Amino acid sequence: MMIHAFLFQWKPQATEADKQLAATRILALQGQIPGIVEASYNANTSPRSQGFTHGGVIKFRDAAAFETYFTHPVHQELVDWLMPLLAVAAELDYEL
Repeated sequence: MMIHAFLFQWKPQATEADKQLAATRILALQGQIPGIVEASYNANTSPRSQGFTHGGVIKFRDAAAFETYFTHPVHQELVDWLMPLLAVAAELDYEL
C-alpha cells in the first residue's frame, strides 16, 4: 500500500467556496481513479500547523496505482485548478 499525504496553505484570494469545492473534488477521486483505497481531507486542527490550514491522505492499493494517479486526467484537472489557489503545498509519500 502507498500513502500520499498533503498539506495546503491557501492564498488570500481563495474563497470558502473554493475550499469546499477542493474538499469535494479531492474526496471524489476515490470513485474516479482506480486503485484508490481511501481518500480523506479536512481542515487542520493542529496548533503546530506552521500555516497549513487543510490537508489529507490518499491510500493506494499498490505502487502501480499510486504512479497511475499522478498522470490520470481527473487528477491533472484537479491540480491545474487547485495550484493557482495555493500559496504552499507540501507532500509526503511512503509505502506501508
